[in-house]
Amino acid sequence: MSISVIGANKRYGDFAALDDVSIDIPAGSLTSLLGPSGSGKSTLLRAIAGLDSLDSGTVVINGGNVTGLSPQKRDIGFVFQHYAAFKHLSVRDNVAFGLKIRKRPKPEIDKKVDELLEIVGLTGFQRRFPAQLSGGQRQRMALARALAVDPQVLLLDEPFGALDAKVREDLRKWLRRLHEDVNVTTVLVTHDQQEALDVSDRIAVLNKGRIEQVGAPDELYDRPANVFVASFLGSTVRVNGELVRPHDIRIGRNPELALPAADTSLDTGVIKARVVRVVNLGFETRVELVAATTGEEFHAQVTRGDANALNLSPGEDVFARATKVPELVAD
Repeated sequence: MSISVIGANKRYGDFAALDDVSIDIPAGSLTSLLGPSGSGKSTLLRAIAGLDSLDSGTVVINGGNVTGLSPQKRDIGFVFQHYAAFKHLSVRDNVAFGLKIRKRPKPEIDKKVDELLEIVGLTGFQRRFPAQLSGGQRQRMALARALAVDPQVLLLDEPFGALDAKVREDLRKWLRRLHEDVNVTTVLVTHDQQEALDVSDRIAVLNKGRIEQVGAPDELYDRPANVFVASFLGSTVRVNGELVRPHDIRIGRNPELALPAADTSLDTGVIKARVVRVVNLGFETRVELVAATTGEEFHAQVTRGDANALNLSPGEDVFARATKVPELVAD
């Protein structure tokens, strides 16, 4: 089911949580609302759900104006960051809760719950209580509970934010597979750029209550609308005054080695820089540098193999060149 938000405004005193926001979310897509704290992404999600009323504007789901409808009448599944599980109920009863409220026949409930527990990988955990599950398992239970009532739309508000990095990574992969299986229109709120790039069909970048850009992940990464989008959607540094991504910087011990064999992209020219620090980050290495002529500090991210071949040490002089500069749409 498609979602459209048209001219949404929401203020809390002098603070504009949403400032004339409009967005179209295609049916069957997984769209991430990405932005820093206070950007308006959770307010927008809650407005779609009907949990927050708008000062003005319209919310349309599947062609119908739902702006004045209660959350219960919008046919939406909502998953919060902190699970909101019923602690006194088993996993099975948590997942079945919405179906029981709707007074579905017991055989239908049993069949649906069994199917969902298998989809989310919790078969065999039916009799456990939320306190007996890991954080990742509780979040999968919450997703199963939201999907049990066959919602038109699934809304996820920072669902993995309270989990550690490895669990978040595993759940991102799982969410992508789940979305492909159930194909329900999904909107994910996150402040994690990697998460948005990893799971989304489309990303909407918000800042100060407004949408800066909406598009496919590759589009936003390679052709950001402005400096904010470029800086927020991945690491950036300044080289010779140009905004570039650290992994697009080539390092060599002489100017020629800093130049790729064949390159037609925009670049910043070759500059001389001094190595300040070399940090191994697993499969890649961050080389912290300071430009010799301007004193500008920046860093490059190179492969572990390239770093070992260069055998860099703090205090050494090298040459650097950015081989690609993001093409800002506004320019």
